[in-house]
Parts: sequence; C-alpha cells; structure tokens
Amino acid sequence: MKKVEKLIPDTSIIIEGIVSKRIEKKKLKPKSIVFHEAVIAELEAQANHGRETGHLGLEEIKKLRELGKKHRFILQFKGERPGDFEIRRAKSGEIDSLIRELALREKGTLITADKVQAIVAESKGINVILYEFPEEEEKELVLAKFFDKNTMSVHIKENCVPKAKKGMPGAWEYVNISKTKMTGEEVKNLAKHITEEAGSRKDGFVEIERRGSTIIQLVNYRIVITRPPFADGYEITAVRPVKHLNLKDYNINEKLMQRLYEQAEGMLISGAPGHGKTTFAQALAEFYASTNKVIKTVEAPRDLVLPDDVTQYSISHGSNQEIHDILLLSRPDYTIFDEMRNTEDFRLFADLRLSGVGMIGVMHATKTIDAIQRFIGRIELGVIPHIVDTVIFIKNGQIDNVFSLTMEVKVPSGMFEQDLARPVVVVHDFNTGRLEFEIYSYGEETVVVPVSAETTAPTHALAASTIKQEFQKYSNNVKVDVVSNNKCIVFVPEKDRSSIIGRNGSNIEKIEKKLGLNIDVREIQESSSRGEGENINFTVKIHKSNITFMLPAEYANEDVDIFVEGDYALSARSSKKAVIKISKKNKIGKIINDAVKYKEKIELKRS
Repeated sequence: MKKVEKLIPDTSIIIEGIVSKRIEKKKLKPKSIVFHEAVIAELEAQANHGRETGHLGLEEIKKLRELGKKHRFILQFKGERPGDFEIRRAKSGEIDSLIRELALREKGTLITADKVQAIVAESKGINVILYEFPEEEEKELVLAKFFDKNTMSVHIKENCVPKAKKGMPGAWEYVNISKTKMTGEEVKNLAKHITEEAGSRKDGFVEIERRGSTIIQLVNYRIVITRPPFADGYEITAVRPVKHLNLKDYNINEKLMQRLYEQAEGMLISGAPGHGKTTFAQALAEFYASTNKVIKTVEAPRDLVLPDDVTQYSISHGSNQEIHDILLLSRPDYTIFDEMRNTEDFRLFADLRLSGVGMIGVMHATKTIDAIQRFIGRIELGVIPHIVDTVIFIKNGQIDNVFSLTMEVKVPSGMFEQDLARPVVVVHDFNTGRLEFEIYSYGEETVVVPVSAETTAPTHALAASTIKQEFQKYSNNVKVDVVSNNKCIVFVPEKDRSSIIGRNGSNIEKIEKKLGLNIDVREIQESSSRGEGENINFTVKIHKSNITFMLPAEYANEDVDIFVEGDYALSARSSKKAVIKISKKNKIGKIINDAVKYKEKIELKRS
C-alpha cells in the first residue's frame, strides 16, 4: 500500500476513476486529497457541453467523498477558479499548469494518467505517480456479457429490454437477450464503464464526443452512446464483426478479379446497413496488402481489423486537409475510405483520386446506382467517370451486382436527333456488358435514366399489344412488328389500308402523333415480320456524295429494307439496274456510311 500525505489528482486521472479504485483495493492510502478548482471547472464545462467525460469526473469526485468517510481521508478544494480562457486552452496545458503549481505549493504528490504532465512535473521537482493502466487490459470488457459468437450488434435503451441482432449479414434475427428491462440508471452506469474502459486501454479510444453523443472504438467493438437532450433517453448501440472473410470467400469471377487487380482504382463498395460492406472492404484491403501494395485507411470511427502494416487514419481527429496532405506525401497505392457520409468526404475522395491515389469508398446505398447518384451535385458530372470506374453492391454478405462507368459523347437513348448529342456518363453491368443507366444534363437538371433492351426508346415502351389495340378500331385483322427504336410496321388487309391512312395521310398522322412513333401501314399478305424477310446479297461502295448498294439483277424495281446491326434503318426502292443510292448528307446516310466504314453488320431484305 502506498501512503501519501497529500494527493493532488489532475483531470485525466479523475476522468478514468483510478483514484477511487486504488483506494478500494487498498493500494493507495492518502491522508487528504486536494482538488484544484480548475479541475472542477473543467469537468463542469465538459458536463455542460454534454460530454460523457465531464459526468464521469464529477461522479468520481462524489464517490471519493463517500470513500473519505470510510477510509478516513479528507477532501479539500484550493486554488482560484480559472476563467473561460484557461478552460478553452485546457488542451494546450493551461489547466495542467495550474494543478502543477498547486502540487508544488502544497508539497503534495501529483497523480496523473498523462505522461507529458508527469514529465513536466518531475522536471520541476514535484512528486509524481504516473498511472498507465497495465492491468486493465487483461479484464473482460463490460460489453462482452451481452455478446455471443453469433451476435452482430447489441441495442440497449433505458426502460427497454436489451435486444441483439444475431446471425450473419442479410440473415439475422432481432431477439431479446434479457427478460428484464434496464433502468435509466443502469444504462447510464454501463455507458460510464464503457467510456472508462476506452480511456484505460491501449486498444480503446473515444473517436468522437459531442453534446449528447459519444462514439467509441473499443477493441473490435464500435459503440455509439446517445443521451438527453440529443436523445429521449440513454441508449447504447454496440456493433462487432461476426466473421472474418478473405476475397476467396466471395466467389469472384475471373473477369472481376482481373479488374480488381489491374484496373479498378476508383471503386465504390455500397450496400444497405448490416449487409457486409465493411467486411468486404476489409477483405479487399488484406488482398491488396498481400500483393505488396501500400494500403492506408480513412475511417470515422476506426473499426476495420487489419494487419499492423496497414495504417488507419481517423478523420475525426484530423482535418480533411491534413488527411489530404498526409496521403499525398505517404504515397499509398490504395486508400480505403470507410463510411463516406457528407459532402466534404466526397470531395476529399474525388480530390485524392484525381491526384492519382487509388481510392476505395464505402457507403450506404439501397441500390447500386444510388452510390453513383450520391456524387451528383457534389462533383461535376463530367468528372465522375474519372473518379469512379467500378461500383460493387454487397447484399446478404455477397457481391450482388457490379457496375462500370465510362464517358461517351452520344445521343442519349430515347432521343433521335443528331444535334441532341451530348456528354453522357454510361453505366454498364460489368459482368454482362449490358447498358443499364445513362446520366446526362437535360436543361438545367442532371438526370439518371434507366436503360435496358426492353425500354431503350418510345417504341419499346409501347407494347405491341397497345399498338394493335389502337388499330383494331379500323380492322379486325391486325399484326404489328416493332422494328426499331422509333418505327413499327402494321399489317392490315388491303381493304382497310386506305381508311387507316386517310385522305392525304391525315388519319395516320394523328395515330402517329398519339402513339409517338412512325408507322408504316402495309398489306397483311406481305411479310408479317420484318426480320423474317428474304436476305439479299449485295456489294457496297462509298462515293463522294452518296453510298451505292448494287444488288443482283432479279431485285430490280424492288422495295428493299436496310438494317444496321439488326436495327431497321430505312426502306428504299432499287432502280431498274438493281442499284440503290443513298445520300451521305442526311442522318440515315451518315449512319450507313459509318456502318460501312467501321464494318458493322448491314443487311438488305426484301420488303
């Protein structure tokens, strides 16, 4: 037992509750404990700002007063109460300086958990007890009793039965883990013990402390504590990873694996909460580290469990500018940005990526496209494909979908005029190559348009049955063939054809306007399907002003349909010499000219 005449604690040791514990264990026996008024003022200021540390310190002083009656020591309060200036500059050492002066004046023993405070005090000849918490690390965490091997997270709120999510990402149950409700005082004491543990362990730290909330990383637990007035009562949420996976556990195909290894340097990992985003990011970080890449992480809070050679930075304890400077100077190959939330996070991600750092961002999203949409409005549209090239969506602990991004100048799907061409962010399904979304500016708005094989244009949006229903007003025998993005062919008996077209084409114009597409009305005796027409052999030549198709002689004076890559382009009538000439000046001529030039598939069929 260490006997001390006058014990003078500083703020750090009071917050950790060490003095009362050592007195209770009979390892410390003071005759008096002298508090500087500066300690009380600092704790009071912290408590008034809703910080848990302030409440812990005041509770410790109250407990020491009760212990004084039992262990026969007295509590004294000396010194002048500091002003706002000293309290605001507490982190700079102003309060510590006042406490050291009191210890020197009273010839007492300073007890502290702050190594710098101890060194400065010893240099001034003050007796010092430095407590560095070696024994506390061996104890089981107070939260451990709420967890078993299948528990993902624990949810505790005052006046409620504690609950837990048990299972695996995407396959869990929300169950009671106690039969009785926890009172507000019990939850408050639990929060106090958790905060004390975070301060007394090398593998624990308070990441963020605000008025009404505290975020703590303790070993592999991420803990959020909320309290009044921010919340309607004390609440503790603790999350812990339940399984450690590596990249081989994700059934990644060879194509995606090659992308991850060779090309993906602007990657987003998205998914709903609890579906395994962070677990996948952790596996990816370990994979890159195993390939001799330099890996850093930016987290808030730091909850990724990674090898020691991966440095983890906390954005909560540094500014965006500091993170930016450190990463550019340390030159990592990849940086994992866990839990991107606000505009500053997205801008930092973009700035680092454009600076050449390989970036992997983790964010909440309910669909794959949502991850990309969260950049819109924060980053210029044209820059997005240079920042993000791959989006991986995690669902139920596995890779559900992968998108790739590129930039093209094109006419957006559903538009047909060449002068509507613009820069378009094109989003493809990475595995199938299918076009999924187009993102472009439309007027003053940025639009995200879903695109698929079934809905690439107005003709595809209008089902053939709808078109058929419209023409059944004029004929009982109707067949419809949708042949391109903006055109369909309607086959009706010859006797009904004239009434459908109307005088000077007035009636068919009304129908075209109503349905929003071009309609070719033909006799039903022709072909009921454009794609089943007779293929025609041909040779093609490009001249200065036109494109010439030369057909076999038997196709002289015949109506011929021309298709490019399976899409209907136009119908033309061959000359008596079986030649079709198309001007290069019009839009269709330009399309066919490009098709010939780039050796795309061109087909000619008898109409």
